[in-house]
Amino acid sequence: MNIFKAFLLFICFFLLCSCSKSSQQKQPPPVPVVVTQSVVKDVPIQITAIGNVEAYSSVVIKSRVEGQLIRTNFKEGDEVKKGQLLFVIDPRPFEEAVRQAEANLLRDKAQLEFAKADLERYDELVKEELVSRQQYEKIRTTYESLKATVKADEAILNNARLQLNYCYIYSPIDGKIGSLLVHPGNMIKANDTQIATINQIIPIYVRFSVPEQELFRIKKAMSQGSLKTEAIVKGVDANYSKEGRVVFIDNAVDTATGTVKLKAEFANRDKILWPGQFVNVVLTLGVKDKAIVIPYRALQTGQKGQYVYVVKEDKTAEIREVQPGLRFGDEVTIEKGLNSGETIVVDGQLRLIPGARVEIKK
Repeated sequence: MNIFKAFLLFICFFLLCSCSKSSQQKQPPPVPVVVTQSVVKDVPIQITAIGNVEAYSSVVIKSRVEGQLIRTNFKEGDEVKKGQLLFVIDPRPFEEAVRQAEANLLRDKAQLEFAKADLERYDELVKEELVSRQQYEKIRTTYESLKATVKADEAILNNARLQLNYCYIYSPIDGKIGSLLVHPGNMIKANDTQIATINQIIPIYVRFSVPEQELFRIKKAMSQGSLKTEAIVKGVDANYSKEGRVVFIDNAVDTATGTVKLKAEFANRDKILWPGQFVNVVLTLGVKDKAIVIPYRALQTGQKGQYVYVVKEDKTAEIREVQPGLRFGDEVTIEKGLNSGETIVVDGQLRLIPGARVEIKK
């Protein structure tokens, strides 16, 4: 009988040990996660967009006269100043035209002087009735005709000199000149052949579009002062940002896209912004005071909306539905669902389930 009782005790002990081991094996290990604290701070109210840099002023250089390009006074890509000589068209045909116009003017002036003297003489004769009125009118008509001829000669001479000046092409603006499209030795057609392009890049514009729903907020912010605008240039090692101001809002909404075009001006003294470049544009409309802020990567999306994992005091995870607000950079504001100082998971959410134990990693 004692042996039988001992056998039963042994079996019970064995079963208890087996159950204890199996329960320990079924309990999952804690999930390693990275956490942070929700904080309260003032955040900027911003609108982001993709912008395209364009020159403040762009001039296509063409010749106003026809001839052979004989000289250039710059290198491709040079900085040029307003009034700097850039190109020379062969001036010899135009110099000859000027000399011919000057000669014609001198000839007709001499004839005009003779006709003037003749008219003065006939003035006295017609008063004394020594010549007929018809002879006098003929002399006066000749004088008036030569007077008009001289004026026409002066206009022709001025135009010839103007055409000669067009042989020398000067820069109309300060800027950076691009590739040379026509090299010396080639013939240039008047007002047709594009020789080069000059872009003014100091200052410079950035053109971008925003949804029409944002137009009211933008105009309201501009009515209170200059609207701060930031252009961010993505770099290999770092991002470069420049501050400017909105100077133009289009007078109509694009019905095809539901957006409105804006233009911002940047000083660009260091020439970071370049025509044709794509940049990120950030408009700051104001500041939201005492907002609850978390990293944007902590947000998860489920069937009921967006949520975050909150780590409770017993080191277990809890799903918390939240209502996100403004996003700025890598952070986002939370309108509902979180309080300041709560511990939220920012990395390791994929392995979490509600009630799972967590192991906080640095």
